[in-house]
Amino acid sequence: MSIATVLRAAQVARLLGASLVGRVPLGAAPVALLLFARETWSIGAAGLLVGVYTVGLAVGAPVLARVADRWRQPPVMWAAVALSTAGFAALAALDPPLGLAVVAALLAGAGAPPFEAGLRVLWRGLLPEEQVHTAYTLDIAVQELIFIGGPLVAVTAVAVGGPEAGLWATAALQLAGTIWFTTTPAVRHWRGEEAERHWAGPLRSTPLRILLAAVVLVGGGVGTLPVAVTRYAEAIGDRSWAGWLLAANATGALIGGLVNTRLKLPDRLLPWIAALLAAGYVPLLLVPPLPVMLLLTVVSGLCLPPLLAGTFLTVDRIAPPGTAAEAFAWVSTAFTSGAALGAAIDGAILDRNEGTAIGFVVAPVTIAVSALLYRTLTTRTP
Repeated sequence: MSIATVLRAAQVARLLGASLVGRVPLGAAPVALLLFARETWSIGAAGLLVGVYTVGLAVGAPVLARVADRWRQPPVMWAAVALSTAGFAALAALDPPLGLAVVAALLAGAGAPPFEAGLRVLWRGLLPEEQVHTAYTLDIAVQELIFIGGPLVAVTAVAVGGPEAGLWATAALQLAGTIWFTTTPAVRHWRGEEAERHWAGPLRSTPLRILLAAVVLVGGGVGTLPVAVTRYAEAIGDRSWAGWLLAANATGALIGGLVNTRLKLPDRLLPWIAALLAAGYVPLLLVPPLPVMLLLTVVSGLCLPPLLAGTFLTVDRIAPPGTAAEAFAWVSTAFTSGAALGAAIDGAILDRNEGTAIGFVVAPVTIAVSALLYRTLTTRTP
């Protein structure tokens, strides 16, 4: 089924556009926080701030999605964006000491509206069954624009208005996306599925727990990249190249996602896709000159969208009834939790070592281990 056919369906283009704008902070915030923090603190402290922000994302997403599963999306998203905006504003306006900055970054992450979960529960109500696979894959591909545009938004805002401007721009885009998304009819009319509730929600599914462990490892690898490329950019004499390198990585992911809308790789290939993703990060250890590094970061991103698309399709199949939004949110939580750990660990490693290459070691190792868990998952599920 073609991309054009999916995009022509009622409300689909608007929902994708609104969620894209609202999720730009996911790509902008790590860079904005790093550039803001590096004006005052060490790269380890900067990595900590990014890690705390992603911990906030990890904690907030399933909580917000669980409430939405049982009620409605718009009130949940409005309350969330108010909290997140307050966190960004506290950082940008108050110039707090590190301890308070950590709290503000946590709030900024915890209040990030659950666009991913909110969007993905809508597909089956908007599209016929044969178009749902294309919609998931397109969503993953379009999401990569977040990680292309987000770092560039942060870098541009900082260049124009100083370190605080990156934070203000991030908060403004998140608010604009929330307004656009929550006023869409499909979002206003959606209600969660009636089902028996369990305190563990979707986590009572063993296959889902295995999948989430794999996603944590993938997130851990990917989460090291902002910290590692910041050290690389500092080593070549211009910290702003970190944003361009992250944008290059996301460009590779966008290419991989668009190709995957045609290939529609089956779930049973997830272990091999994870292994290829790990292999794509290995050449970064060479820390070559900038033009080659830009090309290698493009290559390192190619396999992430096929892996995530297959992951979300698997979630859609194995999540217990009535837990769809929360199950999708747990995948986001697993990824961002891993990213938080990856950023913090990589920052600590780089604080203790002068070299640049060591910052790129963690990613291929953790992603390779995830391939083993994906293999376990595919042997347990039909």
